[in-house]
Order: sequence, then C-alpha cells, then structure tokens
Amino acid sequence: MDEALLRSLTPSVLGILVRRGADFAAAEDAVQDALVEAVRVWPDDPPRDVKGWLVTVAWRRFLDATRADTARRRREDAVDDEPSPGPAPTADDTLQLYFLCAHPSLTPSSAVALTLRAVGGLTTRQIAQAYLVPEATMAQRISRAKRTVSGVRFDRPGDVATVLRVLYLVFNEGYSGDVDLAAEAIRLTRQLAAAIDHPEVAGLLALMLLHHARRAARTAPDGSLVPLAEQDRGRWDTRAITEGVEILRAALARDRLGEFQAQAAIAALHADAPTAEETDWVQIVEWYDELARLTDNPVVRLNRAVAVGEADGPRAGLAALAALDDSLPRHTAVAAYLHERDGDLSRAAGLYVEAARKAHDLAERDHLTRQAARLNARRSR
Repeated sequence: MDEALLRSLTPSVLGILVRRGADFAAAEDAVQDALVEAVRVWPDDPPRDVKGWLVTVAWRRFLDATRADTARRRREDAVDDEPSPGPAPTADDTLQLYFLCAHPSLTPSSAVALTLRAVGGLTTRQIAQAYLVPEATMAQRISRAKRTVSGVRFDRPGDVATVLRVLYLVFNEGYSGDVDLAAEAIRLTRQLAAAIDHPEVAGLLALMLLHHARRAARTAPDGSLVPLAEQDRGRWDTRAITEGVEILRAALARDRLGEFQAQAAIAALHADAPTAEETDWVQIVEWYDELARLTDNPVVRLNRAVAVGEADGPRAGLAALAALDDSLPRHTAVAAYLHERDGDLSRAAGLYVEAARKAHDLAERDHLTRQAARLNARRSR
C-alpha cells in the first residue's frame, strides 16, 4: 500500500467532490471513507485507475450519506452527477482547493487550520505546534471550522494572504516535520506565482527555494541535524539559491514589502555568505527588525535575539532574549547557545538538557542532547 500516493491524491479527489456539489465537511468524510476502503481492498485487488477508483468510491459514500438526510429530489440530482466510468480527470485541482478552503465565512486562522488538516494532510498535533496552542484547542478550532462551512457552497474563494499562510505552514512542516510536503508546497507556490502577479507570492516562493536549497546539508548520514554554521555549503543547491535571489530582487524592487519578502531576504543573506564567519549579521538584525515590525511575532523576536548575539555579542543576545516569554518554543535552546557563546559551559549544558526534554521533534531532541554531552565532556577535561 503506497500511503504517499494516497496522500498526494487526497486533495484532488476532495476537490472533484466539492466541485460536483458536495459540501466540504461531507466531502471530506467521504474521501476519508474511501481511503479506509482503499487500505482494506487494494492489497488483494489493486485498481488500474487509482484516482478514478477513489473518486467513484468517495462519491458513492457521499451519496449514501446524502440519501440518509436529504430530500428525494436532491438525491436524484446528486446521482445524475455521478462520475462516468473511465479514467478520472487529470487536472490538478489542489491549488484551487486551497482557495476554496480559505472561505470568506471563516476567519483566516480557522481557514488555515482546516486546509492544513483536510488538504495538507497534517495532523491536529502538527497544526497545534505550528500555531503554538494546545492540541485540544486546535481540535476545537478545526471542528468549528467544519461546522461553519457545512452546507456552504464553495463559490466564493478566499484571499491570497490566507492561501499563502497555508502554503508556508505546509512547507515548514514538510521541511522539518514528519511528513515530506516541502516539494509539494513549492510546486503549488510556483503555480500561484504564475497565475498571480503579487510581490508576497514571489517572496514566499523565493523563501521556499532558499530554504530548500540547503536541505541536503541539514542532516548527517546518520540522520542527525547539522546546524547552519556547520553545514557543508558545497552541498547547497546553487541553482535554487540563484533562482530564489533573482525572484526576491524583483519582488523587493516593487517596494511593497511583506513578511515573506523579509524572511526571504534573511535567507538570502545566509545563502550569500561563503562561510558562516562571513555572514552579514548586522544586515540580518536589520531585516529581523523589519519582520518584527510587520508581524509582531514572538518567534521572530526569538530568532532576532540569536542574530543580535552574533552581531553584537552573546550578552547582547541574552539581553534581547530576557525580554521574551521563556515559554516560547526553542527559548531554552537559544539561551543554551548564547550562554555557551558567552563561555558559561555549565549553565549552557544544563539548558541544553532542559531544551531536549521540551523538544517535540526526535532529531532536534537528539541534537540538543549531544550538545549537552559535548559541553560536559569539555568541562571534564
């Protein structure tokens, strides 16, 4: 059973059902039922047309539910729209579905959460971590969003800003999480950039390309994380970096700065440095100031504290960090790094151990544990 194939086809199948008149909540339930049926049936009887099979089974599940609680005329209209036998349409509806899920009846945060869950394939836990809220809170938010759009016809697509937010979070989860969605997010953002002349769309595409260019160097052969300063820059994808920088320059020239352009500018400064020691940290701090002004995001200020520590020294970074809530994700890891830079190895080692206990990602937890062990070994010499 190819779970990756099922996951990749889910948005398109869901989009077909929605376009044929199914309301979103019922369509999502029907697609999930079809996926369960696929897991049960395919090992012994794999279909020739995988997508067509999913569309047919999902539509029949939708009809079964519709027949239970709707009038006869509506049931007959739905039956008339059943997909005809034969290969399913080859058109890619994923990006359109992103817009449909960003429905005006939803708040932007609810639209993002619903799309990440229904189309992006992320778990409620992953979405909650991205939003820095408890999993139970996010589950309630997604449930409310489903109730809000239940019975709504998706004929008024949402705005670009909400779709960009979804694509950004999907890319981040694909880049560092359990499910590899980064390449799919880049593909959809390319489609969006080709369809819409918008500097923030270009900024997001540039940001994705610049981050993705470093992906091969982010992990060692044993799967452990490699910090940016220690990465083999010869393994970075120079073509992706060049493309990302060119896209970013064109976007910035339009003088309509947004958060994705500012993030891409920071990524470009990292990519432009021949070595870690030659990184222009002063400019990076200035871009973080712009980004903080645009977003007022505590995570941005956390990353800014690291940049200040590099530009002005670790004690300046610790002073910037002291102004932030210590419950922020990675706050303890940043404190450990800055204390190590300041020469306080005992304090840094203890903070690395504490940060490892708080880490959700296994690779990050292992990395922080190794950092603590390294410092303890240095202290015992």
